[in-house]
Amino acid sequence: MKLSEGLRRGMELKQKLLHPYCAAVIVAAGTSSRMGGTNKILTILENLPVICRTVDAFDRCDLIDEIIVVTQKELLEKVSRYLKAYGKMRMVVTGGETRADSVMAGLAAVSDRAQLVAVHDGARPLVTDEVIRRTVVKAKKFAAAAPAVRVKDTIKVSTDGTVEATPNRRTLFAVQTPQVFDRDLLAAALQNAKTQDLAITDDCSAVEALGMPVQLTDGDEENIKITTPLDLELAALILRRRADA
Repeated sequence: MKLSEGLRRGMELKQKLLHPYCAAVIVAAGTSSRMGGTNKILTILENLPVICRTVDAFDRCDLIDEIIVVTQKELLEKVSRYLKAYGKMRMVVTGGETRADSVMAGLAAVSDRAQLVAVHDGARPLVTDEVIRRTVVKAKKFAAAAPAVRVKDTIKVSTDGTVEATPNRRTLFAVQTPQVFDRDLLAAALQNAKTQDLAITDDCSAVEALGMPVQLTDGDEENIKITTPLDLELAALILRRRADA
């Protein structure tokens, strides 16, 4: 028996509410200036390029429906070749001059079906399924969410070498990725940041500039961003420990 059109649409709406289509935009267009001449996303980390480990985490997560990777123009062909085996890969696109430009390029490549967009640093290959899931679920409810861990060190505020303030450490968090947003909210936030020429360091900052709240979820101390050769060594140690667990 064929379903009526009304019933079919009702089932589709229910499915969207239970599991909104989520696209991951993985930003890997940085210059790797602190890696001593080595491009960090192509660096081998325990037998796999960093970018492959990052994409693999999202490819395995059942709350992620498609993946777009943003990279440098000169790496487009090589990165595309590395990632062609991952089933959720939609495409690899060229990034822009700034992070915001690169995220906008990735967002433009997202399919029309996407309701949520998870923006992730390509150089965070140790992100776990639990962190991805927690953040997507929170964004589904609140439209904007990001994983974070509490700051351990005492933070000082200074502009000229003189301490101006010491914020209460209990209110400080180090924000990680993926940062997950309602698609339309992210698009509006990035466009506003570009129009206003705002200096944003992450996508939450763009959303906050619109006056919209961002919810924090539990991050992971192991969800490090590879920026220096020392980070790469630490990531390798973490992977070996996970393999032995």
